[in-house]
Amino acid sequence: MSESMLKKLAKPMIVFATLIWGSTFFILKDTLDDVDLMFLMAFRFGFAAVLLGLVFWKRWRIIDRSYWWRGGLLGVFMFVGYAVQNYGLMDTTPGKNAFFTAVYCVIVPFLYWAVDKLRPSRFNVLAAVLCVAGIGLVSWDGGIALTRGDLMTLCAGFVYACHIVAVAKFSKDRDAVLLSILQFASAALCFCVGTAFTRGLPTQGLSLNAWLVLLYLAVFGTTIGQLFQNVGQKYTDPSSAALLLSLEAPFGVAFSVAFGAESPGGLMYLGFALIFLAVVCSETQFKFLRRAPAKEEE
Repeated sequence: MSESMLKKLAKPMIVFATLIWGSTFFILKDTLDDVDLMFLMAFRFGFAAVLLGLVFWKRWRIIDRSYWWRGGLLGVFMFVGYAVQNYGLMDTTPGKNAFFTAVYCVIVPFLYWAVDKLRPSRFNVLAAVLCVAGIGLVSWDGGIALTRGDLMTLCAGFVYACHIVAVAKFSKDRDAVLLSILQFASAALCFCVGTAFTRGLPTQGLSLNAWLVLLYLAVFGTTIGQLFQNVGQKYTDPSSAALLLSLEAPFGVAFSVAFGAESPGGLMYLGFALIFLAVVCSETQFKFLRRAPAKEEE
């Protein structure tokens, strides 16, 4: 595919990726009752690692020792984040799980402050205030009523923020696709070990519906979604890309409501709107609203 065509398809690819990820919340909610989480995630990331490894087999020529430990550590972050988030999903709604996970966008600038001494901007502080207010409204039930699942999801958001900071530190001068393959493989290995402490591998076989869900999560939710994000961001300015990626949370609620997984009230919708606004504020600083200065004619 030509460069010009990729530039035209960049933003639609990012939106499609967030649409896929938004659909996974309610799908996982139903599937986790029948399929062990550790096995499901081991299959999801293992399948994606093998598939991407075969498609991009030529990139293995450049691998060195640093790729292995970097990819391995990133995979551990991914394992912890996904495990905590999805165990939290068992005790909350798909919509709340989607929005509470999105708080990682607000946390990242403050983690960068701790790691690189880069002070957060006033927009980051505003985003934090909006996010806390949004979480309060989403959790309001005559008082703040955060469930265990909600708290676990918020913790997962913090782990995802750590993962993003680690990716930024470890991916410098490294091939992003190869690093992604290794972190998928590392995460899959961690989940395989995790099956020893849970229900483990299915002993009576899975239903056709369960296998279809596993393949959907592996092929679309991980392999295609990640690939579309990487390609789309390459040809999209950072502010626009961040705004488009934040659509994952509202898509998550939309799918959940459309398929009857939940029915949010007015305060919850307002809380979702504030969290979404916080993500947009933190990631874009509303640069997309500012007109670029007109170039003077020569």
